[in-house]
Parts: sequence; structure tokens; C-alpha cells
Amino acid sequence: MKRILSLILCAAMLISMVAVAGAESTVTLRMATGYNSAKTGITFDSETAGEGITLADGKTYNAGDLKPTWVALEEILDVKFDSKYQGNSSSKEFEYWVDRLNEVDMVSGPATTLNEYGENGSLVNLAEYFDQLPNFKAYLEANPIVRLSIMGNTTTGAIYFSPYFDGVDDIERMPLMRVDYAAKLLDGEGEFTAEAASTTAAPVYTPYMPTSGKVEIETPTLDGTATEIVTKDYDAYGNIIAKMNEAGAISGVEAVNMLREYIDKTYNGYYGTTRSNLFVGQNAAWDADEMVALLRCVVANAQTLNGTDSIQGLFSREDNNNQRRVDMFRLAGHLFGVRGMESRQDYLYFGTDGSLQDARQDAAAYEALAKMHDIAAEGLISQAFIDSAEENSSTYLENDNGFMSYDYNQTQTVMNATKLQDGEKYMAIMVPVAKWFDGTSEDGVFMRFTESWRSVKTDAWAISKAGVEANPGALDKALALIDYAYSEEGQILMSYGPAAFIKEGETFLFNGKEMPVIADATYAELWEKANGNYTNYARMYLGSTLSFVKSQAFEYQCTHEVGKEGAGYISTAIGLGTIKHPLLEVAENPWYTSIPTVLPNSKTETDMINSYAELTSNGKFSSSKGGENLFVDTILSGLTKSAEEQAAEVTGDWHGKQYLALKEAAWKKLLTYYESLK
Repeated sequence: MKRILSLILCAAMLISMVAVAGAESTVTLRMATGYNSAKTGITFDSETAGEGITLADGKTYNAGDLKPTWVALEEILDVKFDSKYQGNSSSKEFEYWVDRLNEVDMVSGPATTLNEYGENGSLVNLAEYFDQLPNFKAYLEANPIVRLSIMGNTTTGAIYFSPYFDGVDDIERMPLMRVDYAAKLLDGEGEFTAEAASTTAAPVYTPYMPTSGKVEIETPTLDGTATEIVTKDYDAYGNIIAKMNEAGAISGVEAVNMLREYIDKTYNGYYGTTRSNLFVGQNAAWDADEMVALLRCVVANAQTLNGTDSIQGLFSREDNNNQRRVDMFRLAGHLFGVRGMESRQDYLYFGTDGSLQDARQDAAAYEALAKMHDIAAEGLISQAFIDSAEENSSTYLENDNGFMSYDYNQTQTVMNATKLQDGEKYMAIMVPVAKWFDGTSEDGVFMRFTESWRSVKTDAWAISKAGVEANPGALDKALALIDYAYSEEGQILMSYGPAAFIKEGETFLFNGKEMPVIADATYAELWEKANGNYTNYARMYLGSTLSFVKSQAFEYQCTHEVGKEGAGYISTAIGLGTIKHPLLEVAENPWYTSIPTVLPNSKTETDMINSYAELTSNGKFSSSKGGENLFVDTILSGLTKSAEEQAAEVTGDWHGKQYLALKEAAWKKLLTYYESLK
């Protein structure tokens, strides 16, 4: 239990002894590395440091000083770091240095760009130095998809960068809900009553789930100790959407009582009077139809829930920012069982036959988005999202005006402490039940599956060949830095910062592994300086989580108790196998294989792919802040042609067929190389 902490405390002395053996002077590594802004480099910027900033380790840091993590690394590796970072995004940082790589030893860049310049001889091939990278090599061997994600050449097995993981092999985004609203409407004896309620909109959305028969779902028990089968019996009451649609526009009170009766009869009293557990409990089994029914109830009962005339149903963190708006179609993929909407690379996934598929070329994707448009047409998606209004939807929670979103748990549930009042609760809830076609049944399987699974990020750090050739000893030190970052103690330092920010001798169990506990002063400082946002605190003040492997163990400790509750339910369900997910391995059923974050297309192939303007990062499916995205637009405006015709347009007119063929060829080469390693 104490071994990890002991390793951290003594690592500097032990590794330094090895590193300096035979050395006459300390090497300086010139680092053109950071994370997207001047505030998140390895040194303090003037705005963050001010006139001098004292941290939880009791030390004072000034502008230009190395952050604590990098001070510790200097001692551990017996190296000096000289920050050359210009404070750019990885792509712009590499563009700045590309013609001056002799001036830096390590440089940030996008993975595809680093592979390209690695192939032309500008970057060091790490695979040639595996004898100096035992920890890095072991990590890749333990995570095959990681190795395949960073492969730069399938003939030589070249690797030109060390990958970054913002957490790994764990769920990423989750549905988040004001669960107190759900409880207020659904729980209790007798009928729901309200002094004031509006009327639901004329129905547009139609059933996704069956209207008759039974569906059995394996779910955790309420206490999370085992699994059990929960039956949706549509013969007992009918489909809730079909019933509501038959009734037409109805009062919010009538809608709530219909949903209550549906839950009681469809689940044969399973949820008792705590009906909200259908959505928010450890034993939740909700689906898209039930969510829409609940949204209708919430929006039509604003007076009861927040004392105003309106509540926004589904919303994104920033409804006027395309980078966040895309979370709405990611949620659609989960609701309606569509792969590729939250892929690790573009919109790609593997079919059950192992071939690459592209959600942009799937009619099912557009059918799901058309269903989301129907939800929007009923006023159940926020008006700011529909209008792309300047209103910042981040104020919805503090104004009790937002009900449900799809986002990161830790950063958003912090709002329980900063934005919400006593009795209000914004919590992660179970992923929905949907019909997924994973190949185990021709008719599909009703189950819970999340595509939001952490793997390699698209930005990374590489070693400049010209730089280390001009700087004697730099190559060995750069390799030592990479390898240390993948060691047991290195992963902790690169996530937690130095030992001074950790409680000596204390650990806790996280994902089956003993991990350090952060110091009380660290926890207090995180709230004081970063409003409880671990990632911002780590990057801006500690200098950790800039690259390499970021453990979620630190972040978990900084998660609000409400955030821990919801995430704990999901973690239990994953552990019990009732939420399935992609695997960081070449799975026996290819459908479950996580798509590599990068595929090793040649420069010629990459140039060809980039010529397909509609499919590039700045084309019709952009996820950038000011970009355009057809999936988002379809939620807003609906389909302008049939789903099949839209998919065919992407395949034909927009060169989707050629794009997929190039990606498929790269994957086959990658798979062939992988098989040769066995």
C-alpha cells in the first residue's frame, strides 16, 4: 500500500544516481511542449504567477519558473529544462518550429503531423530505442490498441511520438440530469398534483422502443452487489410515447400521471414509489422513449420545478459553441444505438465483420438525428441550442433552468458546490438502453453500450532528431523522460505532481489499484485557485497532465460527492458487465475493438484524404468551435432528403467511399503488422 508513495519519495535519489553515472555535466532539454495555451506550459506565465505565487508545497514561484512537476523531474532525471513553448495549440506549435527543429529537443504536435514528419526523417523513431524505454514498451504491450494507434509505419513498426491519455480504459462522457426534478415529479404515493402547469406541445416524436411485447434488460441491483433481469412489459400498459401521442397535447399534470402509471405497470411495481430510479438509480433501465416522456413532463411543469414559465430540457454546456454542441449528436448515438457518433477517430468504427464503417455514411445515423429533430420540434431541446444564441447555457444550472445534458462528470458536477442550492442535485445517470447491432443477434440486442471510452488523444510529444543531434546527451535524457512518465511512479507524478502535494503513507482503492491521496492543502488550493476543476489546477499550477498518462485517481478525489455517486453507479455497472464498451485490444468480436486514434496512412494518402473537403476537420462535420456540422444541423432543421439519400451523398458526391477505402487499407496494414508480432 505504501510502496508507491515510498517510490515517489526516493525516486529522485535512485534515478538520479543511474542517470548521472559517467556524466560530466547536466544536459539541458529544450522543450517546445505544453497544452494549448501559455497558462498550461511547463513554466509559469506572468498572468498565473503574478508577483509570485505560493502553492500548497510552501514554495513561491514566479513567472518563468518551472512548475512543481518539472522541478521534480529535473532532480529525478538529472536534467535541466528550458521552455521554448510559444503557448500555442499543438498544431500551431509544431508549425512554429517545423523549420527550426534544430533549436528544440522535444516538440508538441498533432499525431498525424508527427507521423508525417517522422516518416520524412525529422523525428526520432522511439521503436529503435525500446531497450531504453522498458516502461513505455511494457505499456504498449499491455494495451495493443494504444500501440496500433501510434504506429507511424507498418513495415518498420516505427513510433514517432509518446501518446497522451486524458484517463485511459474508462468511460469519458455521461448523461447528466437534475435528478431532484425527476424525483419531485415521479416519486411518492397517489397521484401527482400541481397548482400550475402548462400543456405539452403537440407530439412530434414517435416511439423508438416496441409498442407491445416484452424486453428483458440485465441491470445491477439497487445496492449494486449483483445483477438481475428487469422486464419492460409493453403489454401491461403500452409504449408511453404512443399513449401520450394518442392523448395529444395534455396538461403537465396529466403527463406526469401517465408516466407514473406507465412505470408502475410496465415494470410491475419494480421501482415502487421511487419511480425516479428508472432514470437515476443504480438499477436504472431507462430508454429514449422514457427520456422523451420525462422531458415532456419536466418542460410542462416548470412552475412546480423552478417557479418560472420555462425549463430547458436537453442542453449542451455552451449552446452557441459548435465544440460543445456536438455533444447533442453524441447523445443521439447512445439513445438510438448508432456507432461512430463518438469515435476515437473521425466517425469510424468496426463492423461485425471487421471492416471499417463510417457513421457519416450510415443511414441509421441520419435516422437517429431525425429523431433528435423531432425532440427539438417539441421544444424539448434548449432554445439557445436551436438558435445558437449568445446566451451562455452554463448559467442554466445556477438559474434552475436546465434539466439534462451529456458531458464530463467531474467538471460539471462541481456545480453542485458552486451553482446549486441545498436539495438541488445534478448527477450522472446510467447510459440508456438501446438496440445495438453487435452481431450477436440478427435483430439487434437491447442493452447498454457506451462508445465514450478513453484512449489515446490526438496530441502528443515527439523528439526532434535535428535538435538532439545538435545537443549532446539530449537524446538519452529525452528518452529517459518518456520512459519515466510511463513507470508506476512516473504516472503518479505526471498526474498528481510531486510528493509535497500528496498525503504521506495514505492510499485509496481506485479501479482496483491502490493510489495516493491528495494532501488537504492541495484540495483546498484546488478549490481556491481553480474552483474545484482538477484538470485546470493540474495544468496551470502543478504542471502535470500536460502529456503522457493522466490517471483519473486524482480527479476522482476532487469530484463532488454527487459526482461520485452517479459515476459510482456507472462504474459498478461497467464492472458487472451491464454496460458494454469498446476494448483497447483486437477483440474477438471486431465490433468491440476500439478504433485506433490514428491510422498510418502515407503522406500521399493523407493528402488525398485532406482533399475531400466535406470530410476534413474544417468541412461538413467539424467539431471545432466555429465550425459547421451536418449532424448538428440535422438536429436543428431535420433531413432535407431521406436518410439513405443523405448517406449516399456522403459516400458518392463527398468521396466517402474513397476516404473509407484509404482508411481501411491503412488498418489492414496495421492489423497485418500486429499479427506479425504474435
